Amino acid sequence: MTATELLALSATGLAAQIRAGRVRCVQAMETVLARAAEIQPRLNGFIRIENARALEAAHAADRDAAAGRWHGPLHGVPMAHKDMYYRAGEISTGGSKILRERPAPRTATALARLDHAGAIQFATLNMSEFAFNPTGHNWHFGHCRNAWHADYITGGSSSGSGTTVAARANFAALGSDTGGSIRLPASFCGTVGMMATYGRVSRAGAMPLSHSLDRVGPLTRTVEDAALLLTILAGADADDPTCETRPVPDFVAALGQPIKGLRIGRPTRHVYENADAGVTSCMEASLDVLRRLGATVVDVEPPALAAAGAAWSIVAASEAAALHAKWLRTRPQDYSDQIRTRLAQGLAIPAHDYVDALRMRGPALRAFCEAVFSRCDVLHAPVVDFATPTIVESEVGGSPEMMAVLGRITRLTRPISYLGLPALAVPAGFLSNRLPIAMQLVGRPFDEATLLALGQAYQGATDWHLRAPQV
Repeated sequence: MTATELLALSATGLAAQIRAGRVRCVQAMETVLARAAEIQPRLNGFIRIENARALEAAHAADRDAAAGRWHGPLHGVPMAHKDMYYRAGEISTGGSKILRERPAPRTATALARLDHAGAIQFATLNMSEFAFNPTGHNWHFGHCRNAWHADYITGGSSSGSGTTVAARANFAALGSDTGGSIRLPASFCGTVGMMATYGRVSRAGAMPLSHSLDRVGPLTRTVEDAALLLTILAGADADDPTCETRPVPDFVAALGQPIKGLRIGRPTRHVYENADAGVTSCMEASLDVLRRLGATVVDVEPPALAAAGAAWSIVAASEAAALHAKWLRTRPQDYSDQIRTRLAQGLAIPAHDYVDALRMRGPALRAFCEAVFSRCDVLHAPVVDFATPTIVESEVGGSPEMMAVLGRITRLTRPISYLGLPALAVPAGFLSNRLPIAMQLVGRPFDEATLLALGQAYQGATDWHLRAPQV
């Protein structure tokens, strides 16, 4: 198998080739390390690449395979993850200057579960500073660049996760999503992004930003890969008291469930009010595909999305500011202008506004589910309603226009984060600038299986996910 053929495989596809003896773990690792070195000068997707350690682990995986000791469904598959997942004794920078100084005291549950499944981490990935920026800019490690065109943003904060998976320099990556940070880079980079229901996946050992909003999830090439990783990652964890104890379904097995008769909700308010014509066209085309697959499209009116987005802003800013209050007093110079400005704004939010925003969350979720999921099974919308901007166009720093620019990027993702609902971003075409766009499928609480089945059926009828950037 050539390097090009190997890199074109999905994570599940590579795992199958390794299990069948057609690809050695070392061969896979050497190939992905060479690809990572090739794209790094152009895309700046990695923070640290561990060549020697990764090759040593790959050799060990080959020896274990030869002896019949298979470690799990991802045995020998190389992966790199957003640099905010702690590994005991190592430094996770969080994309910041401040966190470079202290090794992690423990290993994140998400990393431990991927290790147990046989995956081999070979690198850590660039990200927005402290996961608090939706464009992917980073003023400490350099801006991450989009694999489809290096002048354009990747989306953030999981910037390196999106661009390295898209560039075929990484088979799958952990991201995190507080207000869109999995779905945005998935959309801008042309990958799949899975944000499970709040509480479905443990956050223990992941750098926090907002306790009430943070979620852990994968960015992958295919929906099948996302289903496999979610099956591995999800489930109760004593180290995360917010993690649900309910049983975890086999999301891969659920991919085969029929979608004929599923009701897909097309929002009639808020979502398309100022959408670019190209985005609307791509979304309508994706709905046509779902109709041909047997789904029914119905109009729905999601209630108070703008209010949910505003409440998200209060919760996120308040909790992030509380988390960073000490460093803001003692080390303000070690933040970039944008992140320092955003955190300082959080310090000015009155406590009663924060409490009201949290208290409104339950009633808002109930009203949303009654209005939307009484009429449909899945809500369909774009992740963003405009074409990908360039790095220069969105370089607003801490300027007065900062919040307007960042707010527009996250306008359609923040409300879903606030409500705690699951959402799946799936590539759904390309705009006139030849950059990708994704649809966002939103489901009932803990109904990730339906989203994944629908996304898998869509990918079976389209080839957007098979297209790769020439980088």
